[in-house]
Amino acid sequence: MTVSGSAAQQAAIPEPDVGRSWHMLLAPLIYLAVAAAMVAYTQLVPLDDIERSALRLPFLARRTWEHIRLVFYSTVLVLVVALPLGVLLTRRTLRRATPVVLAVVNVGQATPAVGLIVLLAVVFRIGFWTAVVALFAYSLLPTLRNTMVGLEQVDPRLIDAGRGIGMSAFGVLWRVELPMAVPVILSGVRTTLVLNVGTAGIAAFIGAGGLGDLITAGVSTQRNLVLITGCVLIAVLAMLIDWAGGVAQRLLSPKGLT
Repeated sequence: MTVSGSAAQQAAIPEPDVGRSWHMLLAPLIYLAVAAAMVAYTQLVPLDDIERSALRLPFLARRTWEHIRLVFYSTVLVLVVALPLGVLLTRRTLRRATPVVLAVVNVGQATPAVGLIVLLAVVFRIGFWTAVVALFAYSLLPTLRNTMVGLEQVDPRLIDAGRGIGMSAFGVLWRVELPMAVPVILSGVRTTLVLNVGTAGIAAFIGAGGLGDLITAGVSTQRNLVLITGCVLIAVLAMLIDWAGGVAQRLLSPKGLT
């Protein structure tokens, strides 16, 4: 009986998902290897003067850093606006404003990204911060919508239980609703990040830098290697950020919900 009981206890202990863990660790290494191979190829093959100028390592590093900055600042702006706005729109007093707010936010999502960024550049001026604002307008909807959906999907009985034990409305929001909504909210943030990585490529049209410079230079000068390098680096950056978002989603979600 003792041996049998011990075996049953051991069987009840869930084994770690080794395959998934290895995949999570291996994926970014594969992405980085692809980027490294692409860059190494550009440094080893014969290049003409135009290709050599566009594919110099300092130039690639600078454009990559500019791309990361565009994604970072636009995503931070989305978080600063979308998270509190999503919370407010799920409160009873402001719920009536939801259709109007979503209609306005949908304009940014529905407008073609190139048209939006060029329009803002005409109204304001070309440059980095104009591109950040355009990316913010284009990628606001996923995080805002997921924040609202995550909070609306919280079981009302949990909210009633929190109020029943004397918690304030803010206490219920902070300790019950937001923790339960975290997985859905983080999914929206992850979508916003990937959207921003891809869309930031068009920032080059208004002189905001980024890896889009390689694409525009490759097209305008008919240098396919420059064009392909820009596309590969943007794709790798998007996959790396998506991987990092997935890791953050698993780590930040309340235990038992992942």
